[in-house]
Amino acid sequence: MPSVSIIIPTYNRAKYLNLTLQSIAQQTYQDFEVIVVDDGTPGDENESICSEFEKVRYFKIKNSGGPASPRNFGIQKASGKYIAFVDDDDLWQPQKLDVQVKILDTNPDFGLVHSCCEVIDENGVLQNEIVGRPRTPDVKHGDVSLRMIGNWTIMMPTSLLRKEVIKKVGFFNEKMIAAGEDAEYWSRCSFETKFYYLDEPLARYRIHVNNISASKEKYRKLPYHLKEVLVAKRKERKITRIAYKRMISKMCTNQINYIRDHYKLTLAILFELDRFWFLRFKNFQCLIYNVFFKK
Repeated sequence: MPSVSIIIPTYNRAKYLNLTLQSIAQQTYQDFEVIVVDDGTPGDENESICSEFEKVRYFKIKNSGGPASPRNFGIQKASGKYIAFVDDDDLWQPQKLDVQVKILDTNPDFGLVHSCCEVIDENGVLQNEIVGRPRTPDVKHGDVSLRMIGNWTIMMPTSLLRKEVIKKVGFFNEKMIAAGEDAEYWSRCSFETKFYYLDEPLARYRIHVNNISASKEKYRKLPYHLKEVLVAKRKERKITRIAYKRMISKMCTNQINYIRDHYKLTLAILFELDRFWFLRFKNFQCLIYNVFFKK
């Protein structure tokens, strides 16, 4: 039984998938299996590519239109005690698994380890940019549940978590639009375990025109789902009433910053988050600034 199960959802990116698998094959830590879940790509090119890599198991499912369903399928097939996720257009540094497995092996109080990423373009050229790096590492380290939701998320290709955490958290939300489901999932994870943040770019995150994450409009409804997470955790008594109100207020403030760009949608989200958001002094102050003074 392998120590690590690596799950890769893919759709119609044969060239990038091949490069991703090459970066995994070059890992200095080799006790792993790779589960590639094809979300209904026409033809058999992906299967042919996967057959060239010894540790890869290939599955094709009916097209679902997003990565949540393939990831969930992969979770069900995984046999490792650690689970890693990487998208089919991102790359790993050779030491990625080696470093992270050692961290989880020696830090039993942490259920997940993650890091920042270097950015590459569609041709794999480094862009001299780091994403996912906080101003101070402690922001993303430890018990992050009250610091994370609505503020930041984990860079998917850097994640490694214990399978026992997944058993507590469950699957990715397949009812969400194909954007933001990772942020919603990691937010749920943050209430179940501590996160270990390593300030080292262990992966390369590819930016190109076909990125789901490039479509910011799809992320506009993410706050609805994050509120559902907070409501559930409040019912489970994993956050206090005061903490719940504070986090909802922070999410409202974040939304107000978009009001000049998408005022109808922003107002709808604000009233969904808090029917009386406009009566909160900080929200009112933020609204006045964004409407009348923000350039």
